[in-house]
Amino acid sequence: MNAPHTPAPAPRLDAIGLTVSDMAASLAFYRLLGLELPADADTAPHVEAALPGGLRLLFDTEETVRSYDPDWTPSSGDDRAALAFRCATPAEVDSLYTRLTSAGHRGRREPWDAVWGQRYALLLDPDGGTVQLFADR
Repeated sequence: MNAPHTPAPAPRLDAIGLTVSDMAASLAFYRLLGLELPADADTAPHVEAALPGGLRLLFDTEETVRSYDPDWTPSSGDDRAALAFRCATPAEVDSLYTRLTSAGHRGRREPWDAVWGQRYALLLDPDGGTVQLFADR
């Protein structure tokens, strides 16, 4: 008689990885967004940030990625993914956008009141990845 089959648990999203050309510049940008990243990580080839809910954000230099995928090349063209940061208030969206662009980071679209009921803004991280800021109105 065969024992009943117990299905394996479904895979769980554990981390989101970003490939960065300049670790220090990328970490400085994400620190301004409130991520806790060690100060001594700026020269590391791989850095991890723990996020609420157990998810992790991983940063790897281009050299690190090429160490396990020698044929890797940076993508080109428009983004197909973005990191979205929920702010507590619409005013925080405006303030955070201003703080990041005043620090020299590129804004993609200044804050606006979106038709779906949120205050929204778009930034670009140091590698051109889209970062969304939003808050319910």
